[in-house]
Amino acid sequence: MISGTGWKRCFRLEGDIISSMILATLCYLKRDGYTLMVYRNKKVNDIHEGKWNGLGGKFEAGETPEECVIREVQEEAGLVIHNPRLHGLLMFPNFKGNDWYIFVFTATEFSGEIMDDSPEGHLEWIPDDQVAQLNLWESDHIFFPWIQDGKYFSAKFNYDEDVMMGYEVTFPTSEV
Repeated sequence: MISGTGWKRCFRLEGDIISSMILATLCYLKRDGYTLMVYRNKKVNDIHEGKWNGLGGKFEAGETPEECVIREVQEEAGLVIHNPRLHGLLMFPNFKGNDWYIFVFTATEFSGEIMDDSPEGHLEWIPDDQVAQLNLWESDHIFFPWIQDGKYFSAKFNYDEDVMMGYEVTFPTSEV
């Protein structure tokens, strides 16, 4: 495992191609029927430019998923989340040249004041019934209902550039 600048990269050799694996988090803050979303419009060469997304980002060395999501939400929105709830894992193979592994959370407990100028883009509380009308990644429309239904999931979404080609999902149970 090689640690990069603020994120973890693992390299995997497939034939003569080295693929980079990136660990990240994604969090949807919920309050009174609204979800905090960010319209990604500030970073140069942002792979999410022009899309609405939850908050989150890449792991730093030594972080747990919970530590990462708490830090990322504070950096992007100025809010400190408490007791983030893990809903599942998303995997995006060879998405924009990297394999992404994303731990998905929601948070209903948080403190602080939302920042006026997020480094990621425009922050806005969106009514839950209007989130699906935003310019989202196609996969978001598929996994949002899983979150709403309280399902725990592990899913792989295959994209060709910006077009989703298909997905696989399992809903593990905690029965022993």
